[in-house]
Amino acid sequence: MTEQPRDWDKELANIDRVLAKQSSSPAPVAPGRAASPPPVAPPPTGARGRSVALTWFWVVLGLALAIALPIWPYEKSCGLRLMFFLGAIAITTVAGVVAALASWAHRRGFAHVLSLLIVGWAGVLAAREILPRIGYAKQSSTWVCSAEPAAPQPAAPQPGAPQPTAPRAQ
Repeated sequence: MTEQPRDWDKELANIDRVLAKQSSSPAPVAPGRAASPPPVAPPPTGARGRSVALTWFWVVLGLALAIALPIWPYEKSCGLRLMFFLGAIAITTVAGVVAALASWAHRRGFAHVLSLLIVGWAGVLAAREILPRIGYAKQSSTWVCSAEPAAPQPAAPQPGAPQPTAPRAQ
């Protein structure tokens, strides 16, 4: 039982070849040759440009809502109008969070800072309306409007009292 001697250099060369084919890194370069950088594929511009535009859409929408909320043109002290105002604050918060997520995913630093400021500002506005109604602030407010007193009814004439007469036209 004699075995043939193995040529270890050939065996190791075969192993190196298989590893070079399987690995994602470039094959080892011979000492006399210079390594060339791998080719870089340009990113697809259509999808990337649309996602960046969508990111800025959310940021601008949230910014517009955040600017418009302090100049809300309607009374917002109680009732349904207060609920509409709080709904607008919620929409602003959602737009800010979506903008923050999109700007984080697409590596837009300035847009991310703006979106975080939008979320913070919406939180301040919500706290300004909610805290007085839950008893946290010194000034107390209510969620629902109190019923306005009804207009006074004219008193019924008493029996025996003189009836008012209309002036006569001459």
